[in-house]
Amino acid sequence: MAEINHFEYGWITPALSYALSVLGSILGLVCAGRIRTARTTGQRAWWGLLSAWALGGTAIWAMHFMAMLGFAVDGTRIRYDVPLTVASTAIAVVAVGIGLAIVGTGRLNLVRLIAGGVFTGAGVASMHYTGMTAMRLNGSLGYDTTRVVLSVVIAVVASTVALWLAMTVRRGLAIFASALVMGVAVNGMHFTGMSALSVHRHERAGEVTGTEVSTLLVPIVLAVIFGVVGLLYALLAAPTDDDRAAAAYLDGRRVPEPAAATPAPDPVGLRARSTLGQPGTPFPSRRDTPPR
Repeated sequence: MAEINHFEYGWITPALSYALSVLGSILGLVCAGRIRTARTTGQRAWWGLLSAWALGGTAIWAMHFMAMLGFAVDGTRIRYDVPLTVASTAIAVVAVGIGLAIVGTGRLNLVRLIAGGVFTGAGVASMHYTGMTAMRLNGSLGYDTTRVVLSVVIAVVASTVALWLAMTVRRGLAIFASALVMGVAVNGMHFTGMSALSVHRHERAGEVTGTEVSTLLVPIVLAVIFGVVGLLYALLAAPTDDDRAAAAYLDGRRVPEPAAATPAPDPVGLRARSTLGQPGTPFPSRRDTPPR
């Protein structure tokens, strides 16, 4: 059995992974709050998509990959299968999106919350172990069943709490505190699943195929940066509840424009015959009167 090191670079990778999970949780909770105040189905779908990307793409998947940067196995190089890595990203985003759709449609109740938490938690666990399957190294992977089950339970509980927070938390300080708790839950699930892993190294060293982590790091970091910037822009550009209340107040205070004055009746047509009231008309004189 090969020796495994989960923190090859010390505290840097777990600290960055926790920071990513907290950042994604904050953005996801804020976007989820906009789902409740959206007025149309299209707006709810848009904010649901942004929240799913923030939670699934940043808080969960990007955190997972950042933590995997510190993973090393003695005596073998580690590479990654790109299609499976991309598939793990899609699994995380879709699972969170469906969970938000379950709890966000209709009135929130216990049945919806549990159903959304179970589905999302199963998706998060699937993302984690799909990402592990994407690893290519000179050995075979094994898992401790008890710890795998424990990681799935943590994922379901964490997802249920996250969905409940997404539908109930609104204030800034509460959102920040909730994001800190979600970051602990997501990282706890990840490292619990990683503790279940064992690697049995092959006797003969074969060629390890796949993409090196340094090659994947640049596009992933850029995707996270552009994703976060896009989410911040969408949040700053969208009107808040205070903006809508202020607009409604100003509309209520606006003085209606007076209607155009109705001209007095002219039964014999004197106004039409007279030229004195028209601007630019010269004053009539006797010289202008034609001789009879």
